[in-house]
Amino acid sequence: MRILVLGFTGYLGAHVVERLRALPGTHVLGGGRSAAADLGVDLATARTDLLAKAMASVAPDAVINCAGSTDGDAVTLTEANSRGPAVLCAALREAAPAARLVHLGSAAEYGPGVPETAVGESAATGPVTAYGASKLAGTVSVTTSGLDAVVLRVGNPVGPGAPATGLPGRIAGLLRAAGQDPDAVIRLGDLSAYRDFVDVRDVAEAAALAVTAAGPLPHVLNIGGGEAVPVRELVRTLARTAGFRGRIEENGGGSARSGQVSWQCSDITAAAHALDWRPSHTLEDSLTALWAATTANPPLGPKGGRAP
Repeated sequence: MRILVLGFTGYLGAHVVERLRALPGTHVLGGGRSAAADLGVDLATARTDLLAKAMASVAPDAVINCAGSTDGDAVTLTEANSRGPAVLCAALREAAPAARLVHLGSAAEYGPGVPETAVGESAATGPVTAYGASKLAGTVSVTTSGLDAVVLRVGNPVGPGAPATGLPGRIAGLLRAAGQDPDAVIRLGDLSAYRDFVDVRDVAEAAALAVTAAGPLPHVLNIGGGEAVPVRELVRTLARTAGFRGRIEENGGGSARSGQVSWQCSDITAAAHALDWRPSHTLEDSLTALWAATTANPPLGPKGGRAP
């Protein structure tokens, strides 16, 4: 089976590639802007006709789209997260109409959640950020494409290799910089929001199951931890894992995204039924692996922020 992974050098893409390469009988192809790509493409700017021609040359049996952006202004986000999937679907219809498409979406497409409530795939979408809106537009392009396609709506990924543009990676970088100094102070914004964290390796497993599943799949499947965790708990657990001896202060500020979405929790029942998938890593597992990777490798910069 020839599987093309777009965004194969990004945070999620690299884990997806690693998981796929462990499957027998699978030939994994990388697509993206890297010089090492089997298919060189930037979906944000690609022309449909040229992409279709390139796609036909690699003849994939399936495509997993991990390309996208979590960072940038509305134009950047729209180009990467909305235009990109639309161009990809158009090219696939022309070059490989029988190929399965697995697209990584985002739980941000739902918008604000209701406390103590897990959101299912049939819930109304109402993103309140440019990121969430751009991801939702990408999802609509995929689900209305007529292709054999599924969107995996991913929660907040965490684990080894987390980029500095996301909260877990940023906190890990700050803790690494602080070291063992007992007088160190890490000042953060409001940590009262609840998020549904999911290990990046569990996301990769879900992508592998989706791309190899027999028969059609639902248009959208939630991929998350299945529980709402206080962001404050994540920060404290990571600090404890790092052996941090200083002080963490909340200044009451924070990102607009966190302020507008104080609760996030995905109902992952459908993924269990359709893919026999459930998260296998606890949050503590994820943070332990994140910290080990942080201390072993240089911190990722903004270009590591490519994600769903």
